[in-house]
Amino acid sequence: MRTLIGLILLIITSAATFVAVQAQQQAQTPTPAPVKSATPGPTATTAEIEVETPSEAQTAQTGDPFSPLTQTDLQSLTGNVQRPNAIGFFDNYLYIACTGDGTVYETNSETGETRTYIFGVTNAHTIIPEEVNNELVLWVPDYGENSIKRITRAGVETIAEDFEGPWGMIRYGEDGFLVSNLLGDHVDVVTSEGEVETLLEGLAGPTGLALDDDILYVGNNGSTRRSIEWFDLSEAEPTAAPLLTGVQNTTGLQLAQDGYLYFAYALGTRGVVGRIDPAACRENGGCTNEQIEIVVYTELATPLAGLTVTPDMRLFVHTMFNPSIYWGRIGEAPASAN
Repeated sequence: MRTLIGLILLIITSAATFVAVQAQQQAQTPTPAPVKSATPGPTATTAEIEVETPSEAQTAQTGDPFSPLTQTDLQSLTGNVQRPNAIGFFDNYLYIACTGDGTVYETNSETGETRTYIFGVTNAHTIIPEEVNNELVLWVPDYGENSIKRITRAGVETIAEDFEGPWGMIRYGEDGFLVSNLLGDHVDVVTSEGEVETLLEGLAGPTGLALDDDILYVGNNGSTRRSIEWFDLSEAEPTAAPLLTGVQNTTGLQLAQDGYLYFAYALGTRGVVGRIDPAACRENGGCTNEQIEIVVYTELATPLAGLTVTPDMRLFVHTMFNPSIYWGRIGEAPASAN
């Protein structure tokens, strides 16, 4: 009888060990492309994060060494938005798309005071606010409905449909936008009247977009080898050139006032924000992950969302499915921007 009980205990112990090992392996698996269900956060504390001293390559690439922010350096701006995703900044306000209730909220970027702006956006990763004829207009790629929407106080208007997971969006010329299709691996040109034409194909899960005159930067969420690519749109047939390699799960991109290109990505399951001097990377045939200047180490689960850098160099970011929006102040321009 005792032998039988011992055998049963041995089986139970072995099973528990197997489950623990499996859980550990899953925790180390890189995060896939942005998902639509909640992602559990990492368990490490800020004290467990190893903040590396900038290497010689990083210092040469970005100028003076920058001390990265950690989670404890960030301030929380809750804003009463339960499931924030996209964030757009205009006139000291954040315009935030909530995937929980299909609503866009207007939040004071300093006080967090929030009010409902309008209902009618299913799910968005990008919001472009701008003033048109003395009226605030929000341009939104609705990932949930595969459409592009124009939002004013008067209502929500769908201007174009039949996209393939529209994710990133950026103004292109006076009357157009560039829109990345995460699920279709292409970038489209869309006019404000709703005309659509494919500009670039053969990408790898394109997410964030940034534009500097005729130079377009594209974040590829689906490829570490093609983490960020650049295209010269002045060419008749723009071709991809490497800007950054070796980065997992690139999401938002933003070319900030200081001349750096900021981007969110993953270190294991942890969300991180880094930056590079894009002009220097282009001139050198591309940069690697060793040349990234990490700006923010967060304790937030990847994918990070809503990456926004304001003109006064406040960086806002959050993780999907969590109501807290975090911000910190950054600065110092790269040598090529001075």
